[in-house]
Amino acid sequence: MPFARVYPMYVQKAERKGRTKQEVDGIIRWLTGYDQAGLEKQIARENDFETFFAEAPGMNPNATLIRGVMCGVRVEEIEDTLMQKIRYLDKLVDELAKGKAMEKILRE
Repeated sequence: MPFARVYPMYVQKAERKGRTKQEVDGIIRWLTGYDQAGLEKQIARENDFETFFAEAPGMNPNATLIRGVMCGVRVEEIEDTLMQKIRYLDKLVDELAKGKAMEKILRE
């Protein structure tokens, strides 16, 4: 599935709850190490999630602090590395939409 197809859904989910596209982008940049130009390039290229994460400058070392349940599965227990990264991102956007403070979302 192309990341570019899911990205607008992340933004819509956040905006419906009074959050912003900039906050969604900030979460993605924090998790993956992309700068804003790199993120926009990935969206424009319509890369799939595997390529999106493979080309990421570097996963944030604090990503391992992301815990909880997404789609009935604990994200910290997912064995498939790619699926775990996708669920990390899903979990962060979900936390944003639920009104959690950015400092807590970014595990600062």
